Amino acid sequence: MGESGLHDSEGLKRCSRCKDHKPRAAFAGNRSARDGLQAYCRECWTAYHQARQLAKGKNIRPRVETPEGHKFCRSCAEIKPHSEWHRNSKASDGFATSCKACRASKARADHLRRQYGITEAERDEMIASQMGLCAICLKAPAAHVDHCHKTGRVRGVLCFNCNSGLGLLRDDPEAAYRAADYLEGNAWKPTLVAPGVYQLPS
Repeated sequence: MGESGLHDSEGLKRCSRCKDHKPRAAFAGNRSARDGLQAYCRECWTAYHQARQLAKGKNIRPRVETPEGHKFCRSCAEIKPHSEWHRNSKASDGFATSCKACRASKARADHLRRQYGITEAERDEMIASQMGLCAICLKAPAAHVDHCHKTGRVRGVLCFNCNSGLGLLRDDPEAAYRAADYLEGNAWKPTLVAPGVYQLPS
């Protein structure tokens, strides 16, 4: 077995650069390799990649020293334990470029932009203009952006129950009016005007 091969008895692999024997987790994946791993360990691969980038005249971000089992997030500028990161076998250190919290925040911002065409700041402005309350019940916190499914226009920010209620009423204003009238004790009863034909009161 070559120097960079896997030592089955110990579950280790020798890095072709630093010559140290390290666990498989210390190597990034490489499907084209015989053992499915990079020849260089993650640490050596990072150093090698940075040296190549510098040779090309590209700027390299300064490395932040972190404790063992931690990583620095450049999005929130915080050092967090590996449990706060998603795995990424293609990355040099085996983890995503941003922590879970930052990735979730970015996902929410992307969803607002794609689904409603607004930014988080614009949504927050709407919530502030509603005093932080649902635009319908005026009791529960505003949390869900509501929009017209026909035009795509954003109407306001609602609580979960009110937002679900509009969906169950299929965004039909007439149904909402009848529901309000019903709650006030006025039942909307259809009138038979012809065989099989009913008319609702106006």
